[in-house]
Amino acid sequence: MKRILIALAVSLAFLITCAAQPPKKGDLKKGAAVAQKAATTKGAELLDINTATADQLKAIPGIGEAYSAKIIKGRPYKAKNELVQKQILPQHVYDKIKDKIIAKQK
Repeated sequence: MKRILIALAVSLAFLITCAAQPPKKGDLKKGAAVAQKAATTKGAELLDINTATADQLKAIPGIGEAYSAKIIKGRPYKAKNELVQKQILPQHVYDKIKDKIIAKQK
């Protein structure tokens, strides 16, 4: 029992010591870069298939003139997986772009 208490005390002292040290400048920059990339990946780069122009759709790898026209013609979408359900896109194309699109509701 004493050994466990000693181990816990040492661990706690180590954690307190590490937490008390200010972060280095490089660590702050890395943290900010990771946060910026996460924010950009999650929100800013998602293309709304209900409002995107043909040119915006064609900018997605795997989507050309024909697919962009089919996507626009099949609007509105309640969910992005309707692209496959409505046979607008084949499953393999959808699998490549599903992380780049969203179907926003009004």
